[in-house]
Amino acid sequence: MKALRQSVSPFLKWAGGKRQLLPEIYPRIPIIKGRYIEPFMGAAAVFFSLAPKRSWLNDINDELVNCFCVVRDEVDELLKRLSNYYYDKDFYNEIRKLDRQEGGLLKLDPIERAARFIFLNRTGFNGLYRVNVKGHFNVPFGRYKNPEIANSGRLKACHDTLQNSKITQFHFRDVLSQVRQDDFVYLDPPYHPVSPTSNFTNYDKIGFGRDEQSELAEFLHYFNKKNILFLASNASHPLIYELYEGLSITEIPARRSINSKSEGRVSIPELLISNL
Repeated sequence: MKALRQSVSPFLKWAGGKRQLLPEIYPRIPIIKGRYIEPFMGAAAVFFSLAPKRSWLNDINDELVNCFCVVRDEVDELLKRLSNYYYDKDFYNEIRKLDRQEGGLLKLDPIERAARFIFLNRTGFNGLYRVNVKGHFNVPFGRYKNPEIANSGRLKACHDTLQNSKITQFHFRDVLSQVRQDDFVYLDPPYHPVSPTSNFTNYDKIGFGRDEQSELAEFLHYFNKKNILFLASNASHPLIYELYEGLSITEIPARRSINSKSEGRVSIPELLISNL
């Protein structure tokens, strides 16, 4: 296995993000002959660790996609806007409810939307992204000693790494149906909940349930038949073992910090699924 190199740090925190698991993931990624493709990019920790020459990053979350595009294309102006944001509960709540105004977030220009997104991400509870059935962001204020809202060095490093990246907002099937033979696909979908209290699938107002998990598995079995290389992460759950039977499945421990109480932040198994 190859050693993890010094990599660019993601500019977002992300509940369920893969930064802590990079020592397990990175050595399993092959030499990429075509494109690096990530249909559920989240904070894109794996992408930033690889810094591939050609990439396609995608997510269904329109605010996340807009934010990545602004970091790629307008990072200097973004940093200027972020200088106006500060850590305060009342201010946080004012910024959070902008998606409830008439016209919603479309009343803001793309750069201001990106600044809002980063601010809420850096100062909200545990980097969680969650919306209600109306699509309104509803994560509570996070309690930190001195949260860093904007790290100019990190944002500019991410800006540089994103220069050759295609960034889109499609359903995952629209991305996976365009994968070519030499591409490598890394997939980190919303996890199937391992218990009723761990259901954090409301990543967008549509959700990601059993049907979506099954459709995703069908694509990966097809890729396996066509010798298209992939690596996927998911929860250690009987359904996931069933859906991916016949593929390589490795169980690894992961410490998750979504729980508000420290005693609830325990190591739980996750799965790495591949045809490598």
